[in-house]
Amino acid sequence: MRSTKGAARNKAKKRLFKRAKGYRGGRGNLTRTVKETLLRSGAYAFRDRRVRKREFRKLWIIRISAAVQQHDLRYSEFIHGLKKAGIELDRKSLSHMAIEDKAGFKDLCDKVKEVLAAA
Repeated sequence: MRSTKGAARNKAKKRLFKRAKGYRGGRGNLTRTVKETLLRSGAYAFRDRRVRKREFRKLWIIRISAAVQQHDLRYSEFIHGLKKAGIELDRKSLSHMAIEDKAGFKDLCDKVKEVLAAA
């Protein structure tokens, strides 16, 4: 007698359909298209986890640049001055500081100006 996959196949399909819940049309109902869609969505998710990091870094740089311009500095000068002063703050915390702690950020800008003037 020929053996079919039976219960194992049903379980595998159930697993796929569970992951494809909410997809439109055949993308959520048909086994073959569900498989293709899940493969594609996995690839997008993998790629976009890296893209998200890039996007956030760009956002932080734009925010820091805008805040630094109010203190008569350019972004590149500011970062250079921070490195010369030995201040190791990442762009995320600098961006947060520029928004939340304006007085602290002003002090940082003043310190950078001193270091740049001394050089």
